[in-house]
Amino acid sequence: MKAIYKKIILLTIIVVVIFLVKFLNLDSYLTFENLKLYKEQMLHYVNSNYLVSAVGFIAVYILVVAFSLPGAAVLSLACGFFFGMTGVVYVNLGATFGAVLAFFAARYIIGNWIQGKYGDRMESFNKDLEQNGKNYLLTLRLVPVFPFFLINLLAGLTGISLFTFFWTTAVGIIPGSVVFVYAGTQLSTVNSMGDIISWQMLSAFALLGLLSLIPVFIQKIKIRKEGKAQ
Repeated sequence: MKAIYKKIILLTIIVVVIFLVKFLNLDSYLTFENLKLYKEQMLHYVNSNYLVSAVGFIAVYILVVAFSLPGAAVLSLACGFFFGMTGVVYVNLGATFGAVLAFFAARYIIGNWIQGKYGDRMESFNKDLEQNGKNYLLTLRLVPVFPFFLINLLAGLTGISLFTFFWTTAVGIIPGSVVFVYAGTQLSTVNSMGDIISWQMLSAFALLGLLSLIPVFIQKIKIRKEGKAQ
Protein backbone atom coordinates (compact mmCIF):
# COMPACT_ATOMS: atom_id res chain seq x y z
CA MET A 1 0.00 0.00 0.00
CA LYS A 2 1.36 3.42 -0.93
CA ALA A 3 2.39 5.70 1.92
CA ILE A 4 -0.16 8.34 0.91
CA TYR A 5 -3.02 5.88 1.35
CA LYS A 6 -1.72 4.83 4.76
CA LYS A 7 -1.63 8.47 5.80
CA ILE A 8 -5.18 9.04 4.55
CA ILE A 9 -6.39 5.96 6.44
CA LEU A 10 -4.69 7.09 9.66
CA LEU A 11 -6.05 10.63 9.33
CA THR A 12 -9.53 9.23 8.64
CA ILE A 13 -9.39 7.05 11.76
CA ILE A 14 -8.37 10.03 13.88
CA VAL A 15 -11.13 12.25 12.46
CA VAL A 16 -13.77 9.52 12.83
CA VAL A 17 -12.83 8.84 16.46
CA ILE A 18 -12.96 12.53 17.35
CA PHE A 19 -16.28 12.91 15.50
CA LEU A 20 -17.82 9.91 17.28
CA VAL A 21 -16.69 11.18 20.67
CA LYS A 22 -18.34 14.53 19.95
CA PHE A 23 -21.42 13.08 18.24
CA LEU A 24 -22.09 10.54 21.01
CA ASN A 25 -21.26 13.19 23.60
CA LEU A 26 -18.78 10.81 25.23
CA ASP A 27 -16.56 13.67 26.38
CA SER A 28 -19.38 14.83 28.65
CA TYR A 29 -18.57 11.94 30.99
CA LEU A 30 -15.10 13.28 31.74
CA THR A 31 -16.23 16.30 33.71
CA PHE A 32 -15.46 17.59 37.18
CA GLU A 33 -19.15 17.41 38.09
CA ASN A 34 -19.43 13.72 37.17
CA LEU A 35 -16.26 12.93 39.09
CA LYS A 36 -17.68 14.53 42.23
CA LEU A 37 -21.04 12.82 41.71
CA TYR A 38 -19.82 9.26 41.14
CA LYS A 39 -16.49 9.26 42.96
CA GLU A 40 -17.56 6.92 45.77
CA GLN A 41 -19.01 4.27 43.44
CA MET A 42 -15.92 4.37 41.24
CA LEU A 43 -13.62 4.26 44.29
CA HIS A 44 -15.33 1.07 45.47
CA TYR A 45 -14.65 -0.53 42.07
CA VAL A 46 -11.02 0.61 42.07
CA ASN A 47 -10.42 -0.79 45.55
CA SER A 48 -11.88 -4.13 44.47
CA ASN A 49 -10.04 -4.23 41.12
CA TYR A 50 -6.85 -2.22 41.61
CA LEU A 51 -4.66 -3.67 38.86
CA VAL A 52 -7.39 -3.63 36.21
CA SER A 53 -8.34 -0.09 37.22
CA ALA A 54 -4.74 1.16 37.07
CA VAL A 55 -4.07 -0.37 33.64
CA GLY A 56 -7.46 0.80 32.38
CA PHE A 57 -6.84 4.32 33.65
CA ILE A 58 -3.47 4.55 31.89
CA ALA A 59 -5.01 3.23 28.66
CA VAL A 60 -7.84 5.77 28.78
CA TYR A 61 -5.38 8.58 29.51
CA ILE A 62 -3.24 7.55 26.55
CA LEU A 63 -6.26 7.59 24.23
CA VAL A 64 -7.50 10.96 25.50
CA VAL A 65 -4.10 12.57 24.94
CA ALA A 66 -3.35 10.76 21.67
CA PHE A 67 -6.62 11.94 20.10
CA SER A 68 -6.36 15.40 21.69
CA LEU A 69 -9.67 14.96 23.52
CA PRO A 70 -10.75 17.08 26.51
CA GLY A 71 -10.71 15.57 29.98
CA ALA A 72 -7.03 15.04 30.86
CA ALA A 73 -7.20 17.43 33.82
CA VAL A 74 -10.24 15.62 35.24
CA LEU A 75 -8.50 12.29 34.76
CA SER A 76 -5.51 13.59 36.73
CA LEU A 77 -7.80 14.62 39.59
CA ALA A 78 -9.56 11.26 39.47
CA CYS A 79 -6.22 9.49 39.56
CA GLY A 80 -5.27 11.28 42.77
CA PHE A 81 -8.58 10.40 44.40
CA PHE A 82 -8.48 6.74 43.36
CA PHE A 83 -4.78 5.93 43.64
CA GLY A 84 -3.28 8.58 45.91
CA MET A 85 0.10 10.11 45.11
CA THR A 86 1.11 6.90 43.32
CA GLY A 87 -1.21 8.25 40.65
CA VAL A 88 1.55 10.68 39.58
CA VAL A 89 3.26 7.69 37.93
CA TYR A 90 0.05 6.62 36.17
CA VAL A 91 -0.69 10.15 34.94
CA ASN A 92 2.87 10.57 33.72
CA LEU A 93 2.79 7.27 31.83
CA GLY A 94 -0.58 8.00 30.22
CA ALA A 95 0.24 11.60 29.29
CA THR A 96 3.73 10.83 27.99
CA PHE A 97 2.84 7.86 25.80
CA GLY A 98 -0.33 9.56 24.59
CA ALA A 99 1.76 12.60 23.61
CA VAL A 100 4.25 10.36 21.78
CA LEU A 101 1.41 8.82 19.74
CA ALA A 102 0.08 12.27 18.81
CA PHE A 103 3.63 13.35 17.93
CA PHE A 104 4.11 10.26 15.75
CA ALA A 105 0.80 10.81 13.95
CA ALA A 106 1.56 14.47 13.20
CA ARG A 107 5.04 13.63 11.96
CA TYR A 108 3.89 10.68 9.83
CA ILE A 109 0.87 12.41 8.27
CA ILE A 110 2.44 15.75 7.41
CA GLY A 111 5.62 16.46 9.39
CA ASN A 112 7.98 14.42 7.21
CA TRP A 113 6.47 16.01 4.10
CA ILE A 114 7.03 19.51 5.47
CA GLN A 115 10.65 18.73 6.34
CA GLY A 116 11.23 17.16 2.93
CA LYS A 117 9.70 20.03 0.97
CA TYR A 118 10.82 23.01 3.04
CA GLY A 119 13.88 21.59 4.82
CA ASP A 120 16.29 23.91 3.02
CA ARG A 121 14.33 27.00 4.02
CA MET A 122 14.06 25.74 7.61
CA GLU A 123 17.77 24.96 7.96
CA SER A 124 18.52 27.61 10.57
CA PHE A 125 15.31 26.79 12.45
CA ASN A 126 16.12 23.08 12.49
CA LYS A 127 19.69 23.79 13.59
CA ASP A 128 18.42 25.88 16.49
CA LEU A 129 16.02 23.09 17.47
CA GLU A 130 18.81 20.55 17.30
CA GLN A 131 20.87 22.60 19.72
CA ASN A 132 18.18 24.02 22.01
CA GLY A 133 15.03 22.01 21.31
CA LYS A 134 15.21 20.24 24.65
CA ASN A 135 15.18 23.56 26.49
CA TYR A 136 12.29 24.92 24.42
CA LEU A 137 10.18 21.80 24.91
CA LEU A 138 10.98 21.60 28.61
CA THR A 139 9.84 25.20 29.04
CA LEU A 140 6.61 24.56 27.13
CA ARG A 141 5.87 21.51 29.28
CA LEU A 142 6.68 23.24 32.57
CA VAL A 143 4.45 26.26 31.87
CA PRO A 144 0.86 24.89 31.74
CA VAL A 145 -0.55 27.91 29.87
CA PHE A 146 0.57 26.32 26.60
CA PRO A 147 -2.02 23.78 25.31
CA PHE A 148 -0.64 20.27 25.79
CA PHE A 149 -2.18 18.84 22.63
CA LEU A 150 -0.92 21.72 20.48
CA ILE A 151 2.67 21.16 21.60
CA ASN A 152 2.38 17.48 20.68
CA LEU A 153 1.14 18.25 17.18
CA LEU A 154 3.48 21.15 16.41
CA ALA A 155 6.53 19.25 17.67
CA GLY A 156 5.68 16.49 15.20
CA LEU A 157 5.97 19.00 12.36
CA THR A 158 9.54 19.88 13.31
CA GLY A 159 12.72 17.87 13.03
CA ILE A 160 13.12 17.42 16.77
CA SER A 161 14.06 13.88 17.77
CA LEU A 162 11.64 11.44 19.35
CA PHE A 163 14.00 10.86 22.28
CA THR A 164 14.14 14.59 23.06
CA PHE A 165 10.37 14.89 22.78
CA PHE A 166 9.88 11.85 25.02
CA TRP A 167 12.13 12.80 27.92
CA THR A 168 11.23 16.49 27.97
CA THR A 169 7.56 15.52 28.10
CA ALA A 170 8.10 12.92 30.83
CA VAL A 171 10.13 15.33 32.96
CA GLY A 172 8.33 18.57 32.14
CA ILE A 173 4.85 17.39 33.12
CA ILE A 174 5.90 16.13 36.57
CA PRO A 175 5.19 19.39 38.47
CA GLY A 176 1.74 19.78 36.91
CA SER A 177 0.95 16.11 37.48
CA VAL A 178 1.90 16.39 41.16
CA VAL A 179 -0.35 19.44 41.61
CA PHE A 180 -3.42 17.86 40.02
CA VAL A 181 -2.95 14.44 41.58
CA TYR A 182 -2.49 15.99 45.02
CA ALA A 183 -5.63 18.07 44.46
CA GLY A 184 -7.38 14.81 43.63
CA THR A 185 -6.40 13.36 47.00
CA GLN A 186 -8.19 16.37 48.52
CA LEU A 187 -11.16 16.16 46.17
CA SER A 188 -13.75 16.68 48.89
CA THR A 189 -12.38 20.19 49.50
CA VAL A 190 -12.13 21.10 45.80
CA ASN A 191 -15.29 22.78 44.51
CA SER A 192 -14.16 23.65 40.98
CA MET A 193 -11.19 23.40 38.65
CA GLY A 194 -10.49 27.04 39.45
CA ASP A 195 -9.64 26.07 43.03
CA ILE A 196 -6.57 24.20 41.75
CA ILE A 197 -4.95 26.83 39.53
CA SER A 198 -3.67 29.99 41.22
CA TRP A 199 -1.50 32.82 39.96
CA GLN A 200 1.16 31.86 42.51
CA MET A 201 1.33 28.33 41.08
CA LEU A 202 1.43 29.60 37.50
CA SER A 203 4.19 32.01 38.47
CA ALA A 204 6.21 29.16 39.99
CA PHE A 205 5.79 27.09 36.81
CA ALA A 206 6.75 30.08 34.68
CA LEU A 207 9.90 30.55 36.76
CA LEU A 208 10.82 26.89 36.26
CA GLY A 209 10.29 27.33 32.53
CA LEU A 210 12.50 30.41 32.42
CA LEU A 211 15.24 28.60 34.34
CA SER A 212 15.32 25.89 31.68
CA LEU A 213 15.93 28.61 29.07
CA ILE A 214 18.93 30.13 30.82
CA PRO A 215 21.44 27.88 28.94
CA VAL A 216 19.88 29.02 25.65
CA PHE A 217 20.21 32.71 26.57
CA ILE A 218 23.83 32.21 27.64
CA GLN A 219 24.68 30.38 24.42
CA LYS A 220 23.07 33.03 22.21
CA ILE A 221 24.83 35.86 24.06
CA LYS A 222 28.14 34.01 23.66
CA ILE A 223 27.57 33.51 19.92
CA ARG A 224 26.63 37.18 19.50
CA LYS A 225 29.78 38.34 21.30
CA GLU A 226 31.96 36.03 19.21
CA GLY A 227 30.30 37.37 16.05
CA LYS A 228 31.06 40.96 17.01
CA ALA A 229 34.64 40.08 17.93
CA GLN A 230 35.36 38.76 14.41
